[in-house]
Amino acid sequence: MKTDLKAGIPARVFRQFVDVLNAEMGAEMLATVLETSHLPADLANPQTASRYNSATAAQAYAEIQSAMRQYYGRGARGTLHRMGRLMWGKLLETASVPEKAQAQIIRSLPLSMRAKPALELLAHILRQRPGEITLHTLDLDLMLVDRASPATLGQPAQPPLCHITLGLIQETLFWATGREHDVEETACRANGSDDCEFKIHTSQIKK
Repeated sequence: MKTDLKAGIPARVFRQFVDVLNAEMGAEMLATVLETSHLPADLANPQTASRYNSATAAQAYAEIQSAMRQYYGRGARGTLHRMGRLMWGKLLETASVPEKAQAQIIRSLPLSMRAKPALELLAHILRQRPGEITLHTLDLDLMLVDRASPATLGQPAQPPLCHITLGLIQETLFWATGREHDVEETACRANGSDDCEFKIHTSQIKK
């Protein structure tokens, strides 16, 4: 597998991706999707995936999602988005003790104060290195900036494709506030941007 040593994904994030992927698609269907893109059928096998390092995991993460987009076309977007939402709960279950403590603190805050610390917790869990994923305030809204974005690794120019990250953001906010938020990927490394940027419209919370 060709790798980019600068790209990486935390092992626990990739493990949850693989677990959710297999649960959602089933091993047989997943093997068909991968083989259609001339990828090894065991690329997303949990036992094989456990041996990847952060760089090879990032490559597999991008290749698997690319195969899904090729096989399902536009339909892959909804599947990947749903997988992102499912991954948040599993990432919380496997979080470290300090992360779980932080999650409890967030849920104890007033509703209006939960969104930003919840997204900061998500950024902490997702980043491989300090500074890779940051959160910024835009007047009444927020922006999450992903400077690594392993889903875009080696992908040709195309519309924003970080559907799993978008699903993770939405589910994190729903977990924290009990409300749906409008989230938009406004820039993506796959179409030439330096970073992947997600605008969170906290000023327009869906009831």
